[in-house]
Amino acid sequence: MNIEELEEPKLTNNAMTVLVRRYFRKDDQGNIVETPRQLFLRVAKNIAQADRKYGCGDDDVESTTKEFYDLMSSLEFMPNSPTLMNAGRELQQLAACFVLPINDSLPEIFETVKYTAMIHKSGGGTGFSFSRIRPKNDLVKSTKGVSSGPISFMQVFDSATDVIKQGGTRRGANMAILKVDHPDIKDFITAKDDNRKLNNFNISVALTDKFMDGLFSGGEYELVNPRSGEMVGTEKAAEIFDMIVKQAHKNGEPGIVFIDRINRDNPTPNVGEIESTNPCGEQPLLPFESCNLGSINLAVMMNDKGDVDWERIKRVVRTSVHFLDNVIDMNNFPLPEIAENTNANRKIGLGIMGWADLLFRLGIPYDSEQAVELAERIMSFIRTEAIGTSRELAAVRGPFPNFKGSLFDIRGEPPIRNATVTTIAPTGTISIIAGTSSGIEPLFALVFKRNVMDQDRLVEVHSYFKEVAQSNGYFSEELMSKISERGTVKGLGSVPEKHQRIFTTAHDVTPEWHIRMQAAFQHYTDNAVSKTVNFSHDATVDDVKKVYLMAYELGCKGVTIYRDGSREEQVLSTIKKKKTGMDTGVIKPRERPKLIHGITGRLDTGCGALYVTINRDRFGAFELFANLGKTGGCAAAQIEALARLASLAMRSGIDPYQIVKQLKGIRCPNPKMGPVGMSEEQVLSCPDGIGKALERYLEGRSPSIGEEQTTSPSLDYYADDMLVNDEKESSEGMVVGVCPECGNSMIYQDGCSVCHSCFYSKCS
Repeated sequence: MNIEELEEPKLTNNAMTVLVRRYFRKDDQGNIVETPRQLFLRVAKNIAQADRKYGCGDDDVESTTKEFYDLMSSLEFMPNSPTLMNAGRELQQLAACFVLPINDSLPEIFETVKYTAMIHKSGGGTGFSFSRIRPKNDLVKSTKGVSSGPISFMQVFDSATDVIKQGGTRRGANMAILKVDHPDIKDFITAKDDNRKLNNFNISVALTDKFMDGLFSGGEYELVNPRSGEMVGTEKAAEIFDMIVKQAHKNGEPGIVFIDRINRDNPTPNVGEIESTNPCGEQPLLPFESCNLGSINLAVMMNDKGDVDWERIKRVVRTSVHFLDNVIDMNNFPLPEIAENTNANRKIGLGIMGWADLLFRLGIPYDSEQAVELAERIMSFIRTEAIGTSRELAAVRGPFPNFKGSLFDIRGEPPIRNATVTTIAPTGTISIIAGTSSGIEPLFALVFKRNVMDQDRLVEVHSYFKEVAQSNGYFSEELMSKISERGTVKGLGSVPEKHQRIFTTAHDVTPEWHIRMQAAFQHYTDNAVSKTVNFSHDATVDDVKKVYLMAYELGCKGVTIYRDGSREEQVLSTIKKKKTGMDTGVIKPRERPKLIHGITGRLDTGCGALYVTINRDRFGAFELFANLGKTGGCAAAQIEALARLASLAMRSGIDPYQIVKQLKGIRCPNPKMGPVGMSEEQVLSCPDGIGKALERYLEGRSPSIGEEQTTSPSLDYYADDMLVNDEKESSEGMVVGVCPECGNSMIYQDGCSVCHSCFYSKCS
């Protein structure tokens, strides 16, 4: 196949940014050695090779390669990120979703920690149920001691994830699930009450039918010790549910999954019980099972008449199912157990993206009956065609090996190649590559501002909205800037009322419509739907409760909510942070008082004595200074720079514990052996020493050596007007933290944290 004859993908600048940062092959010096056309051809060639296993020759494989290439280069379909990154390369790990078992023994738990590291390194995310671990203070016969409980082991997994980089492309993400009848359920519900803990986990409570019966009847339900299987107590279902709801209202977690409903749809109950999902909750899996996902871009599924192009969707579904089934055969699984279980069930998850964009082009408001009805019609059509294609593949390639005894077999249905065919996943980065909206979410913002070089702020406008605004004569830079500040076109007199209604963004959609849309897609999705139900900051606990109950009543398999401004680490918000001096949009450091108090302590490092001064104002830790004895030159300059940046972060409202987390553990070639001074621990490097000194200070422990009170004058080198984040102003209402790559703000959508500045995504 001559690559020059292949159609060149038409990609946006943002898509190219994502591909350069995460997907293109690089040489040993880090230089890009791949174009978009070469990337899609690399993937297409590799995945098409699976056809040879089923008797296809060179001509057939080349034809399939061209078909797969056209599927991706036309932006009609994108596979999950590991497939784009790894197909045709040495790693060849192509799946995104994994679930690992956690059994109730120390060797098995730490074996799973090892397996988790292997999966994260290969680019996958992991889900776990901690429900089998005996509760805290339960008997451990082998040692005559007591168990520390599941929460303590979650912290072990979280710490392990923290230090694993996924091949330089993705960081690890985890899901932790605990059944509501576990004796430690209250501790689990509040496990993320402190936003500094378990940052590598999403957590969800697995609600059972018995629990829901108790909730609706006003009764109690039993708590069961997983070690013995014995009842060890009861709880009032309403009280536990209220506790879940209040915690979710506070900071967005835990989510909930309806575990018995999930298992009623488990296609292979004869093989095992589903206990957990992948990190974003859309893919329930058996222990040691994986799934590969892909998404159809609905934004391009329109014909010349301006209607949904059903024939095009049918063609794309059929090719996509073929593609995803081939991925299973071409996958280099990280563990033999995962290879065995995945090949036995051959689950695939075909979903969609670009839903909001399709509605824009059809002139249908997201929050409307018409949109909900179309959602059911489209997903029903996709599932029907996917099942039909999977059955055609089964006629040629055979059904999935666990077909006998499966629900399909019990119901007397024809053989099928894949135990599941549909999943609606978050599409954080692949939707950017496709140039479309994410998953089934409403558009986050029509217009927003992004910082570029030299702190210029570039206004980015949604392409179709810009086209409509220009053709209707109301486009102007001034109006676009105003929309970026407001986050919505609702109430803008210069925008026609019809367009105000059509161009609905996430801020305009009520939680009830979020759930109704999720349920509409869930009705025709084998697995589950990744979606975030967004609440305004002033939403009440009862509002959250209403949506959780609505999710159950409408047939959803789980739900995740996020209330704007509810996480302490939020760096931008629609809420004015008066006490820190931060207003909407641009973060400005707190002004420095003329007099300020603090402490100074000494740490012995491998490079000499390091003196650290930490000052505070009335809101807490304010700034720090570090000086490496009498040493000058590069080392002293770097330490001073590090201290200035740490001070700037604290003055700008960043949680000081996040600074500690970033600095602790950095190691230099010449560590100081043995605990000394302010840290009471071995000092691995100067940054490590600064981090440990700050942590000790925050925990209220005075330095043991060289302590003195300081009164520091104002310093003129702080740039009070320095911009440290994207200016997205009030359009950024679901911000949940700081991007680990570019330092800008991340939003929460599709059950996943995404950066709209550098396009980093935690999940896909």
